[in-house]
Amino acid sequence: MNSRNLLLPFAFSVFTSNALAATTPIEHLIVIVGENRTFDNLFATYVPKRGQSISNLLSKGIIKADGSPGIHYSLATQRHAVDEDKYTIEPAIDGAYASLPQPYTTGAFGQELYAPDPRFPENLPNGPFQITKYVYYGAHTGDPAHRFFQMWQQVDGGKMDLFTWVGTTIGFGSSNGPVSGQPGMTAQGGVSMGFYNMAQGDAPIIRGLADHYAIGDNYHQPIMGGTGANYFALATGDVAFYSHEGKPAVPPANQTENPDPKPGTNNWYLNDGYLGGSYVNCSDNKQPGVSAIRKFLDKLPYKTFHNGNCAKDTYYLVNNYEPGYSASGTPAALGPDHYTLPPENIPTIGEALATKGVNWKWYAGGRGDGGKRANKEYCTICDPFTFSSHVMTSNMKDGLQDLSHFYHDVKQESTLPAVSFISPYDSISGHPGYAMEPGFDQFIQDIINRVKSNRKLWQKTAILITFDEGGGYYDSGYVQTLDFFGDGTRIPIIAVSPWTKKGYVDHTYYDHVSILKFIERNWQLAPLSPRSRDNLPNPVQNGKDAYVPQNRPAIGDLMELFDFSRASNNTLSLNMQNGIQTR
Repeated sequence: MNSRNLLLPFAFSVFTSNALAATTPIEHLIVIVGENRTFDNLFATYVPKRGQSISNLLSKGIIKADGSPGIHYSLATQRHAVDEDKYTIEPAIDGAYASLPQPYTTGAFGQELYAPDPRFPENLPNGPFQITKYVYYGAHTGDPAHRFFQMWQQVDGGKMDLFTWVGTTIGFGSSNGPVSGQPGMTAQGGVSMGFYNMAQGDAPIIRGLADHYAIGDNYHQPIMGGTGANYFALATGDVAFYSHEGKPAVPPANQTENPDPKPGTNNWYLNDGYLGGSYVNCSDNKQPGVSAIRKFLDKLPYKTFHNGNCAKDTYYLVNNYEPGYSASGTPAALGPDHYTLPPENIPTIGEALATKGVNWKWYAGGRGDGGKRANKEYCTICDPFTFSSHVMTSNMKDGLQDLSHFYHDVKQESTLPAVSFISPYDSISGHPGYAMEPGFDQFIQDIINRVKSNRKLWQKTAILITFDEGGGYYDSGYVQTLDFFGDGTRIPIIAVSPWTKKGYVDHTYYDHVSILKFIERNWQLAPLSPRSRDNLPNPVQNGKDAYVPQNRPAIGDLMELFDFSRASNNTLSLNMQNGIQTR
């Protein structure tokens, strides 16, 4: 895992003009990442243009266009399970909820903390419910549970029937203070089953973009769980691990995850999350929680990537810990009382681009200039290159800038890098609880308008809009298990460009690593490392089910969202078919 050190020191600047030309008309890629929405949470009732099909709650008959239960509403029935002595991802079911537990506020701004939300009924039908029947679009609502071992249970082997059970049994973890009080006091209720209704006017900006550009309805969060691991996968195609001097090491005992339940509970983990255990050695079946997931992998009708992709004696980070560097580059304190990931040397897309002379930047809302004035709007775990020693100890760190710099750079093509990643200010990220989804919608519309105002730039640009992960919201889509860590639920992907297929809904199987594959194909880069998921092939999807790759495990490179047939460059088709590009 230390082979990437051969790339250092970097004798080039990330701000030089592109040394390697793009193989398509896309010379500028802008990736915008919002927070915590599944595909069904936003696109539950979206109806695509004529000739297109889609997989959502409406098309499956789970709901009607008015948001009420449909003829197949029972497909989304939520069930509860029996007590278990050990962690399992498919616990024994002992019945279904008569009605959803009343949704909780769970951190919703302006509401009483961790209490039943009086805006919602106490007897919602057992299944998905329309949020905007009770509050306006953009109202602050509760934040569902979305951690690694819990999400494996929510998905329940693909049955998607334990989102509510997990939400009413996990609490915030026994290591995370008195917020939940005691087992069973979870501050969740049925909040995870909420969705918005585009058919009745919700999310008009997102709907308009889907109508005019291209979306995918089979795009997934790459890692089960929350923000940190999924942002890290977007930068590396891999999973972070506990290390000492760049090599795998054993973390402090209090930081090792133990998802076995406390006696007398069915899902109150012994050591869990955030201020508790977050590392797991998934190469060792004797480690808590590992055998349950391993048994599921072994039952699959195909071999997962690298047989689970768990290196020997390596403790992987599966929940949110702080990065090993501050935004300004100062090494963070480590130890049992510091829930911080040591600096990583896992190869990143930043190094791969820089090595080829392709310029890039990561613009983070609230980061401040040089990280010196980072403020409460700054999401540390949404800035994945700050986990990397290769980036933070080289001049590549200069490519980590405040969002305000994007607004300057986008005014003229000469200053906008070839590849831009954007994480917004926390308050407009769309994150449930403390942010409003319309704020994020307006944010992406503003960025699109700024790009389109420069016609020359617009003709060379693709904007990809997605979310870090699904936030624990219910989704009805297929999930392909790639390895021990995921994939997780579907999340939206929207491609905005003069080169997208108009009003197109792509069913190709994707996750965040598909963005890395797009970058690598467009700028002729090799996979980041032998174990990164960008080594996986593109899906072959010619079977009865368009959503399930015939050559599992497989993830696409997003090229199906575009139509480059109008390109006049005769070398385009040649470049697109060479051996590097078609893996």
